Amino acid sequence: MSRVILLGSPGTKRAVYLEKGAAAAGVELEILDWRDFPGCLTELARAGERIFLKIDPPRWGSCCLKELERLTREYGQNLDRLSELGRTGRITFLNDPAVIKALLDKRDCKRLLAKAGIPVTEEVAVGREMAAGAMIGGETAAQGTTGGETAAGAMIGGETVAQGTTGREAAAGGMTGREAAAGGMTDRKADGGAASLFERLLETMERERVFQVFLKPNKGSGAAGVMALRYEPGRGQMVLYTCAAKDPETGRLVNTKRLRRFGDRQEIGFMAGQILAGDCIVERWYPKAETGGYSYDLRAVVLAGEPAFILARLSKGPITNLQLNNHPGNIEELGLCGEVWDRVKTVCRQAAGCFSGLGSVGIDILLEKGSLRPRVIEMNGQGDLIYQDIYGENQIYERQGEMMRAWRDQERSQ
Repeated sequence: MSRVILLGSPGTKRAVYLEKGAAAAGVELEILDWRDFPGCLTELARAGERIFLKIDPPRWGSCCLKELERLTREYGQNLDRLSELGRTGRITFLNDPAVIKALLDKRDCKRLLAKAGIPVTEEVAVGREMAAGAMIGGETAAQGTTGGETAAGAMIGGETVAQGTTGREAAAGGMTGREAAAGGMTDRKADGGAASLFERLLETMERERVFQVFLKPNKGSGAAGVMALRYEPGRGQMVLYTCAAKDPETGRLVNTKRLRRFGDRQEIGFMAGQILAGDCIVERWYPKAETGGYSYDLRAVVLAGEPAFILARLSKGPITNLQLNNHPGNIEELGLCGEVWDRVKTVCRQAAGCFSGLGSVGIDILLEKGSLRPRVIEMNGQGDLIYQDIYGENQIYERQGEMMRAWRDQERSQ
């Protein structure tokens, strides 16, 4: 017996439109609820059954960036359980759970891409003191907390899209968060340590003459915790763009769906310091290509190794995620020549090809202003929900339905 199953959240747009895509391909899709996990593993472990399984992200209700650290860790553990179950050889995954987990780690993902010669948005040479062991409240960073486990702001479970980073090999060359603040954001001395980290960041930015950077939680998505910082040391001025905000009741950072601009040094220092004190990466802020007064980047969905859908994300600010009231754009209206599109599609194919067991992936692509050189911002193993597609032709999920049908037909022929 063969079954096609989605492990996800019934009633969400992801589930509803995948069901429609599967139905269009003549495939009956069963849905197992993440809320029943790990109990639903028994459904996947039935003797004698062969299964095609797609894994959607779980839905999380919390918007507190610190609370999401635990959720991300638990999610990784659940992916490990699914990987173990997959070793029975009876489950075919749309995306192998081990690959989904690997892509959640932006730093490691981008370093692998860079090793393969694929252009990425690079880390910048700031934070060498922190990489050597920052002093947080009198303790060395190495004595701290969760390091690679933290994922401040990882909105992996929502119906959102992604953001990401890193590329340089030399650990000494970047404020990578894992090295820079290997102690993580500890409750006991978060404020003092975070403020210290922020001041050190400014000092090294000035020394290295890098005045525009992005700060990003290593395991975040949906722009949660992402911050774009511009610093003018000569004038003593700075500006920070982010969709994070300080909760007036708890004093903690929470993720919102509105891009905000901050200009007060103390306020910026608190917010940026909280992100820096976790598993954070700092990358170069590249000027993006522009059209009609907007800057933009691209979201490509790659299916079975080939670009299947590309959307432009237009913004008046530096963060382009569509849920922040930014604008989707028709790529045909960007005026890009065939050579640029060939380069974009080649980068997508090469990036997807770096990971085995990856049937579907969302890739964010930056086009540098002027040269239009493409760079990978992030890869997201669950970045296939595009509203402009599901409310249009539903191409992405119909194509996934066809992949499910091909597997089913092959199973029946054996």
